[in-house]
Amino acid sequence: MSIPVALRPDYDAVRLRQLARRSKDAPQTRRLLALAVIYEGGSRSQAAAIGGVGLQTVRDWVLRFNAHGPDGLLDGKAPGQPSILSDEHRQRLSEMIETGPIPAVHGVVRWRLADLMQWLWDEYRIRISKQTLSRELRGLNFRKLSARPRHHEKSEAAVAAFKKTSPRVWRKSRPTRLVASR
Repeated sequence: MSIPVALRPDYDAVRLRQLARRSKDAPQTRRLLALAVIYEGGSRSQAAAIGGVGLQTVRDWVLRFNAHGPDGLLDGKAPGQPSILSDEHRQRLSEMIETGPIPAVHGVVRWRLADLMQWLWDEYRIRISKQTLSRELRGLNFRKLSARPRHHEKSEAAVAAFKKTSPRVWRKSRPTRLVASR
């Protein structure tokens, strides 16, 4: 039978229960209460029953608590998949968007996600999905906003002359006469 890992001497059951009472994180509260049982002299099996976990998990909690204190019992955010684009790629992408496309060179008059995906492939051989590129652009504080296209020969005077206007004052209908039937 192995010797259990000892808990830190600078905490006690009362202090852990106080921390559990103030905690806004339910899993951390559960872990603190389970460790408080151990501080009170309870067995690791009792702590595991209170925490709703196995003995190995309680041991992991003790190790995290000893290393980092009560904050070690918080769930950390999973790191997730690393980004496809590097900082250099993001910087060049940002520059491309800021300068805008050159129709003769790029073949488009405004950037779409598909165009930027193609540019990334041509420039860096990076294949990226629309969703991922959209997320990256939002991270760079770009939004999918576009101005309404204007024709270069549009005449404001012609538009004003073409508009149909409604009468300003509504006219009342003529009163209808009731004709007596025979």
